[in-house]
Amino acid sequence: MPGYENDSPITNSSLAPTGDEAVAIDGVSMSYGDEVAVDNVSLAVQRGAIFGFVGSDGAGKTTLLRMAAAMIRPTAGTIRINGLDVVKNRSAIKSMIGYMPQRFGLYQDLTVKENINFFMDIFGIFGKERKKRRERFLRFSNLLPFVDRLAGNLSGGMKQKLGLACVLVHQPDLLILDEPTNGVDPVSRQEFWDILFQMKGQGMTIMISTAYLDEGEKCDCLALMHRSRLLETGIPGRIQSHYPDLEEAMIQRIQEYDKELIHDKIQL
Repeated sequence: MPGYENDSPITNSSLAPTGDEAVAIDGVSMSYGDEVAVDNVSLAVQRGAIFGFVGSDGAGKTTLLRMAAAMIRPTAGTIRINGLDVVKNRSAIKSMIGYMPQRFGLYQDLTVKENINFFMDIFGIFGKERKKRRERFLRFSNLLPFVDRLAGNLSGGMKQKLGLACVLVHQPDLLILDEPTNGVDPVSRQEFWDILFQMKGQGMTIMISTAYLDEGEKCDCLALMHRSRLLETGIPGRIQSHYPDLEEAMIQRIQEYDKELIHDKIQL
């Protein structure tokens, strides 16, 4: 992957997309008035990889994922998925993406089966294929025994797995997940990741933000964000480098960056 060879903090230019990635983010920024949410981020996500985003609260992870999912337009820069610009080709892009936000919109008063049927209605999945996909995605998420249970009566982990099943029914090329396991118990988190590994094994590309660094270690590549900037990217072991664990490495890198900001302001 481009830009992953050097142990030192990366620059945006070293992450410039090459054109053959599943996702190519090039010089992307997003501002809300005077507030900069994402500042000049460039990176490439290789096909079939799990690409994770970690960092401090308010770092810009959610905004970046929403731009990649064609939910909001970048203020500057471009994002391409399978070579298509997410702004110019939004309609085509939407069919390639499965997007699960932090608060996924399950219908609490509908059953598990009714929820997944609703999403198949949206994507125009009917006939024999409808039954086939429903059984497939509910089976590997261990929800088949609960098809008649109201979504509102599911545990937190089961709700997240149902949300993921609903996102997957149209079999997207790219899965975008924004902290999908936040607040979920450890066993359910592991079951959720077992599903992700199954999808990766079938060639799906996955972008995921997470508040849990043990999940970051499961990713093929990891991006560290702080204060709207991309600080570092690489395989988790390389980011950890000489530190005892990934958490310590992340804390140290963020502290170094904050000191650099303070120094720059003093120099000005």
